[in-house]
Amino acid sequence: MKNILILVLTLSVFNCQNNQNTKTETPKLEKNSEPVALLNIDQANALANLPLHCINTEYPNRLSQTLGSQADLKSPMQLHPGFYGCFDWHSSVHGHWSLVSLLKSFPDISQASTIKQKLLNNISKENIAAEVVYFKGKHNTSFERTYGWAWLLKLAEALHTWDNETARQLEANLQPLTNLIVQKYIEFLPKLNYPLRVGTHTNTAFGLSFAYDYAVTVNNEALKNAIKSRALYFFTADKNCPMSWEPSGSDFLSPCLEEAALMKRLLPVNDFKLWLNDFLPELKNRNYNLEVGVVSDRTDGQLVHLDGVNFSRAWSLNKIAEGLPEYRHLKNIANKHINYSLPSIFGDSYEGGHWLGSFAIYALNSNQE
Repeated sequence: MKNILILVLTLSVFNCQNNQNTKTETPKLEKNSEPVALLNIDQANALANLPLHCINTEYPNRLSQTLGSQADLKSPMQLHPGFYGCFDWHSSVHGHWSLVSLLKSFPDISQASTIKQKLLNNISKENIAAEVVYFKGKHNTSFERTYGWAWLLKLAEALHTWDNETARQLEANLQPLTNLIVQKYIEFLPKLNYPLRVGTHTNTAFGLSFAYDYAVTVNNEALKNAIKSRALYFFTADKNCPMSWEPSGSDFLSPCLEEAALMKRLLPVNDFKLWLNDFLPELKNRNYNLEVGVVSDRTDGQLVHLDGVNFSRAWSLNKIAEGLPEYRHLKNIANKHINYSLPSIFGDSYEGGHWLGSFAIYALNSNQE
């Protein structure tokens, strides 16, 4: 009888301890939980208006052009008949990606027919042929390297995975430029001796992530191998990335998180977890916090970049946490970043409106797991 009493008391104490542990751990995760940011039809209709407003808006325009002679002085539409709107070439490309992405997810979006017609008008065989000629110009070999290249392949990936007759025509029209960008990556990467660890357009990890997604989707082994071999050479030995240094004043990408999201794509799960524990050990702490990038003036084309850093941090955090329960708390931080910036972009000035919709859509899509 005495032994039975001891056993009962032991089990009671054990159960109490378990209950106490549950009570002390769970509220910490729920206490500061953010609403989950998901893309719905109402947001899709609103987000579609941003690229619809700008993909055929020629001015203002930032060409980033190297002039070889007076003959190169042409209007944006003449130089880039496919992608001349939205202030600059890369924003035009990812504006087109936005429309394709929204149509894929929401076929009954309110302006579906208008969107399809605009896509067909802009991504025509003739227009893409002219874009290819520009990229082959003597002074344009590094044009949009690698940010614009990455978004072009993201657009090609979206078309490839969109089960629609319009998509097949658009994909075929875009293919010559897609092939050229793929070849440019394969030729350029072996020459790049050092990665660019910046928070803006030339960030190497971002450029490789989007290109790798395309390569996986279409099973392009040459591109996959070129990206993987160079990325592992650049980043395998990295440790203790200084997240406290981020963001810089006009960043729209996180150098640390973009690199981690790239390595998540490339490494086996257990290898990635070991690498991440050395690279960003603080992420494993369930109480880890990362403050949003605060925007002081959304009419300033550089300062509004920080809305972009919030969206890109979110998609990187979601990628890192994907399939890893021990990092699931990062999704709450991702939601915090999206929820801070998302309401602002709909009434935004053109400085942000011409590009932030794409970042918002990609961030929201990353939340679908």
